[in-house]
Amino acid sequence: MTNHLSSETSPYLLQHENNPVDWYGWNDVSLKKAKFENKPIFLSIGYSACHWCHVMAHESFENEDVAKFMNENFVNIKVDREERPDIDDIYQKVCQMATGQGGWPLSIFLTPDQKPFYAGTFFPVLDSYGRPGFGSICRQLSQAWIEKPKDVEKSAEKFLKKLQKTEIMMSPSKLERIILDEAALNLFQLGDSAYGGFGSAPKFPNAANISFLFHYAKLSGNSKFTEFGLKTLKKMAKGGIFDQIGGGFHRYSTDAKWLVPHFEKMLYDNALIPVNYAEAYQITKDPFYLDIMQKTLDFVLRDMTSSNGAFFSAYDADSEGVEGKFYVWSKKQIKEILGNDSDIFCLFYDVTDGGNWEGNNILCNNLNLSNVAFNFGITEQDVLDILKSCSKKLLDVRSKRVSPGLDDKILVSWNSLMITAFAKGYCVTNNLQYLDAAKNCISFIEKNLLHNEKLLRTYKNGTAKIDGYLEDYSYFINALLDVFEIEANPKYLELSLKLTIHLIEHFWDSENNNFFMTSDSHEKLIIRPKSNYDLSLPSGNSVASFAMLRLYHISQKSKFLEITTKILESQAQTAAENPFGFGYLLNTLAVFLEKPMEISILNTENSHICKLLFETYLPNSFKIAINTQSQLEKLSEYPSFVGKEFNSKTSVFICKNFSCSLPLNTIDEIRSNL
Repeated sequence: MTNHLSSETSPYLLQHENNPVDWYGWNDVSLKKAKFENKPIFLSIGYSACHWCHVMAHESFENEDVAKFMNENFVNIKVDREERPDIDDIYQKVCQMATGQGGWPLSIFLTPDQKPFYAGTFFPVLDSYGRPGFGSICRQLSQAWIEKPKDVEKSAEKFLKKLQKTEIMMSPSKLERIILDEAALNLFQLGDSAYGGFGSAPKFPNAANISFLFHYAKLSGNSKFTEFGLKTLKKMAKGGIFDQIGGGFHRYSTDAKWLVPHFEKMLYDNALIPVNYAEAYQITKDPFYLDIMQKTLDFVLRDMTSSNGAFFSAYDADSEGVEGKFYVWSKKQIKEILGNDSDIFCLFYDVTDGGNWEGNNILCNNLNLSNVAFNFGITEQDVLDILKSCSKKLLDVRSKRVSPGLDDKILVSWNSLMITAFAKGYCVTNNLQYLDAAKNCISFIEKNLLHNEKLLRTYKNGTAKIDGYLEDYSYFINALLDVFEIEANPKYLELSLKLTIHLIEHFWDSENNNFFMTSDSHEKLIIRPKSNYDLSLPSGNSVASFAMLRLYHISQKSKFLEITTKILESQAQTAAENPFGFGYLLNTLAVFLEKPMEISILNTENSHICKLLFETYLPNSFKIAINTQSQLEKLSEYPSFVGKEFNSKTSVFICKNFSCSLPLNTIDEIRSNL
């Protein structure tokens, strides 16, 4: 049995191609069918690595009786929220209005013209705990549509009016340092002083907020913000949310201690979080943070990189139908594999006979090396060597288990975040493999997802499709600039400028002074959505404002500064009051208010100078390393590079407020000017 999903490329949609539900994708055929037959639409939105999406599919969408009723009374549409963030954004807002919360699977009932009239997330198939089951809900809503269509339409219109109000921005506020002060204090008060992170369970990494606290600590000179960020990163790295033997981070922790993760691994988490650890290393020079960053990037290189240099989207939480099965261990298994070394490994990683989760062990670390070394009468280096050897043995065994499902579609936005992560990783390690990974991915996007200077969003099996969204453009522009800073190849700058011009021409909302999520040629939905919150992903507006601030300081084109200013003004006061959802924007505002240093490195022969500049935590700086005389000549049309000469030895220019230092040639001179 197949439905209408078999021709889709999304792994999530293809998971449902054999359901008895007659699923359609979101397209002209399904939307016209609903209007022609005057049937309500059941819209189900999820993603391939979503555990509760699988549960609802098994309980309801594989149930012949439920499917029969759905097919007779609804036009049933499946959407991959990663392919269509615009559709997901609109109907998530509806669900939050209706229920006070959102999430996936997202279950929305629409009129034939796409207006929502009932919303929820996961529904069990049968009535339970005083709540209606999915089958009952379908019957009640179908009956309401047949018997009281005008009442349903009224309900839908109310949702639509509320939705339209959510897209109107507040009046602009003055950009002042006090906004950062208020935001930092408000964010700090949300912090968990015992285990780090924000709030209680479930607990998400919130990478942008950690970056903002680091930045604010440097700006204010108050170390408590740095200490909180470092505590959070250390607790995460020692908890089960971090894959202790394979590297990489799981989606979030179900408890406050970072012990029990939701086991899916998303590309974007493993792009955003390593940047925090790179920052922590720059601040502390503690190799612990560098090690976690490298293990995460190496995991992506090993397990999430395609043969053509792009990055896959996600690993499922489940394998063999069981959540977390791939990652957990019994003590007996570990003893059989590790033999005499198992005692040291089990002590360090808190492995017990009873386990710490459903009878099994999630590896975590609550002991220092010194404690383990003392306990066994060996050196800390001996402990490290044994743990490294044991981890390799367990990883080899684990690699032979049935792997969680891989979502191998390639998204421009998430790949762009990964380019940034590898660029930042290269800066603090000088590992050329990381820089090559970043450049290879840029080449892939240029070749396969860039057509006539327009980006497409998603690629799979040789097919690129769906017009790029704001986040695709803004993340990719920012990623191009990250690689341009390391080696100033003019093609990266030129492409970023072309894409920025396109973004302004086709996405800018001049009435509300920010960007729409979709271009002016995109499919028309019930509203044209906006992306304004920095949550699991930074908002497209926040990243666009930062990218344009960077471009302004290179090109001196006033339009870029004007747009950055307008975006910041439109959201600054909201960010001060609710900083949890604006970490990336607040970082941009801090750079904007401080006025960034522009650091040009001409001739990178002196590796000690380059190492100093790239390993120093300078969040209010834009660094650009120019490797050759030819690069400098090609960049001479941009004001930032005018009047600078390429010499036989490394020279550094530090500029601020349109005033530049003389060429600096020694580490002492550079430190003095910084």
